[in-house]
Amino acid sequence: DKEAVVRDSERMFMLFPILKQRLKQLAGTLSGGEQQQLALARALMAAPRLLLLDEPSLGVAPLLVRHIFSALAELKRQGMTMLLVEQNITLALDLADRAYVLRTGQVALSGRSAELRDSERVAQAYLGAAT
Repeated sequence: DKEAVVRDSERMFMLFPILKQRLKQLAGTLSGGEQQQLALARALMAAPRLLLLDEPSLGVAPLLVRHIFSALAELKRQGMTMLLVEQNITLALDLADRAYVLRTGQVALSGRSAELRDSERVAQAYLGAAT
């Protein structure tokens, strides 16, 4: 129904305010980060029970990456279940409850995100930290 679409659109504009500013602009003319936000908004309009995300930070300017992950954190607070594939391990671990770290297609580490974030093995292998 039309009222539900308007209500859902307003919710998306709250999550991704730039989209309201770009409402009259063609999707193909949006920046990479804006297109990523539009893709997320379109997916959310379908009211999924599970949101699958493949590299939402890929090719996106750092400022927009922060905004996208802030929106994802808000969705998490609202109870959205997500499966996230992300090479930026810091962002992924900050968002996720549980993580699986892959190396050459195999699970190298798994566990609660907070535990992995503090793991020396993760720091050495993926964050470049010295021990």
